[in-house]
Amino acid sequence: MSPASALLLTNIGQLLTLRSTTFKATGPLRGPELNDIGLVEDAAVLCLDGKIAAAGRQRDVLRAAKGKKPAELDCAGKVVLPGFVDSHTHLIFTTPRLADFEKRIAGASYEEIAQAGGGIRSSVEGVRNASVKELAARALAALEEMARQGTTTVEAKSGYGLTTEAELKSLEAIRAAAAEWPGTVVPTLLGAHVVPKEFEGKPEKYVKEVCEKMIPQAAKKKLAAFVDVFVERGAFSLADAERIFEAAARHGLGVRAHVCQLSGMEIWPLLRFQPASLDHMDWAADEDLPQLARRDTVATLLPGANFFLGLDRYPPARRLIEAGVPVALATDYNPGSSPAASMPFVLSLACTQMKMTPAEAIAAATLNGAHALRLAGRKGSLEPGKDADLALFDVDDYREIPYWVAANRCSGAILKGCLVA
Repeated sequence: MSPASALLLTNIGQLLTLRSTTFKATGPLRGPELNDIGLVEDAAVLCLDGKIAAAGRQRDVLRAAKGKKPAELDCAGKVVLPGFVDSHTHLIFTTPRLADFEKRIAGASYEEIAQAGGGIRSSVEGVRNASVKELAARALAALEEMARQGTTTVEAKSGYGLTTEAELKSLEAIRAAAAEWPGTVVPTLLGAHVVPKEFEGKPEKYVKEVCEKMIPQAAKKKLAAFVDVFVERGAFSLADAERIFEAAARHGLGVRAHVCQLSGMEIWPLLRFQPASLDHMDWAADEDLPQLARRDTVATLLPGANFFLGLDRYPPARRLIEAGVPVALATDYNPGSSPAASMPFVLSLACTQMKMTPAEAIAAATLNGAHALRLAGRKGSLEPGKDADLALFDVDDYREIPYWVAANRCSGAILKGCLVA
């Protein structure tokens, strides 16, 4: 659907602009700033040519709309907020990992399943054998499901091919799916997801392939904005990550990393690369928090994985927020540890399991998610000049979005000015 050249949303019961009236934050929100979500009642939003032209009190926006002849959408008292920015997903895979699911139910751990041949490696054959068209079709279906629940921007990783050919094919599939979806997709090369079977016992040779083949070719073909690496026992070491980040920097790509998901590790050596985000952070050490608090690197928390893996421990959101570390929330959509496309469900987990307030969770899922992708100049808040990405919820109060667990109350989304029912 093409965007209307002018679209006016009226009779909004609560509008969350994420535009602070108290703080003058230039980077991601942190500490008390996360609770300042720019709430406006009796509000309206004017979108022109896919951009926000005005957002705020209805009487002010109606004045701005005079002479523009917009199509009007009566929101009938609904809640409207920026579209969710899902800043961590593994979009490209072919089938669910049902054997792993049953093993986990029977008591096997994540690492035990991986050591038995399950886990990430069990998704590799399907991706290697699939065509770009097949991978793109599945990715597009997932993107459409995300949009139905209010997500308008998605980071999409490769990572289940684990050869140069298959990783580039995965990125090409991301590009093809993005071309068919009205929202925004940010592609990430995750060649360093796990060492594939053919390199077992030779991780340094695989890291060399990532650095000398995958990254240069992805950069040359403009297939990726970021390079990611899974730093964990059984995956890649801190030294491996530094080599990969150095290669990414040489080729002009941003970096991000999976860290501290299953065990603790030092993260300060990675900070010299100015990563856009460090993701999971379940076992983050207290001594690293002051350094993170001084930077704009976002700690992206992924409680969907903790829920699906049946873990008792969740990311330490309160400890991070109180230390001044900027936090984001994302789904970690993937076939093994978080087969969930719903950002509202992630918000519910953030509130019930990590004790974030509803306002903090929404800020983390919108503006801070945009910062985690370095898109905050265009995404994450409803301000003039930003992309017209909005989510409409059929509730009376924004706190109902995380309150109604596993219920989709999203009644529509607007993606760069395009209304998706």
